[in-house]
Parts: sequence; structure tokens; C-alpha cells
Amino acid sequence: MTTALTRSARHARIAELISAGPVTSQTQLARLLAESGVDVTQATLSRDLEELGAIKLRGSDGAPASYVLPPENAPLRPAQSAPARLTRLLADLLTSAEGSANLAVVRTPPGAAQFLASGLDKVGLPDVLGTIAGDDTLMVVSRDPDGGPALADRLRALAERARPAHGDDTDLQGDVEESAE
Repeated sequence: MTTALTRSARHARIAELISAGPVTSQTQLARLLAESGVDVTQATLSRDLEELGAIKLRGSDGAPASYVLPPENAPLRPAQSAPARLTRLLADLLTSAEGSANLAVVRTPPGAAQFLASGLDKVGLPDVLGTIAGDDTLMVVSRDPDGGPALADRLRALAERARPAHGDDTDLQGDVEESAE
């Protein structure tokens, strides 16, 4: 028996399924939803994925691309958790960053640039005017006319700080607070 869920309940179920294991296609996701009694059209499912901010990322180990949700969809804890999430995102996705004039050119794995740009935009770092993203490259615009190289250095430093302490929020938050000052 299938049931119609509210949009919020359907979004929560989709997030659970994506978090539980790799979901590589909308067809697979629709099947998983149907198995749990949720009937959804392809158009609704596509819209739900867009509203959730879900994107497909290729696995670094040769695994097929699967859906991931941005960390911003997780419930917020203290106010400082958004920068900590950005730092983890940088640690996971930033492969290189170089600066020139007021631009930092940031490279990511294929398909991840828009995901990282969205994370940067949502955090609203004071020295970042905005971002423009393609598939694997994004431009981060510094407010300082000569701030591109310093911004690239800062993004690389945030990524490096998070890599050793990837699972430790308390140390990570202290590092982010220090770098923001």
C-alpha cells in the first residue's frame, strides 16, 4: 500500500535514504521510496531533489556517482557550526586554489564546484563578495581589490586544518573562529 506524504515528510524520507547508502539514480530512489510505501512521480522526485539541494558526486574510489545532500540541510547546532561545516566541505572538496588580483580560482573534483560555491555563499565570509561555479572550478571574488591570493591561501589553510581533525568539531570550531578574526 502506498501513501501520499506531506512534502516535508517526503523530503525527510529522501534525506534518510540518501544518507543510508549510495543512491545513484532517480529511478533507484523512486524504487526505494516505493518499497517504503511512498508513491512519487518522477517530476515530483526531481523537484524534491532540487529543493533539498541534492547533487550527484562521483566517488573518488571509482564508485559510480551518487546523490549527496549539502551539510546546510543538517539541523544547525550553535551559530559557529556553519563555518565548521564549510571547513569540512573545503577539506573534502578543495583540490587546489590560486589567487590573482581579487579572484581566487578554486578546483574541485568533477561535479562538486557548485556544491562548494553554495556552501561558501551560505556562510557569507566577510572577505568574499560572491562565487561563480562551473563543473570542477569556481571563482571566489574577494572584496579586497588585491585579496585573491590571500583568499586562496585562507581557503587552503581552512581545508588543511580540517583534514587531520576531520571528525573533531570542537578543535575545528576554534580554528575557524581564529581565522575569521
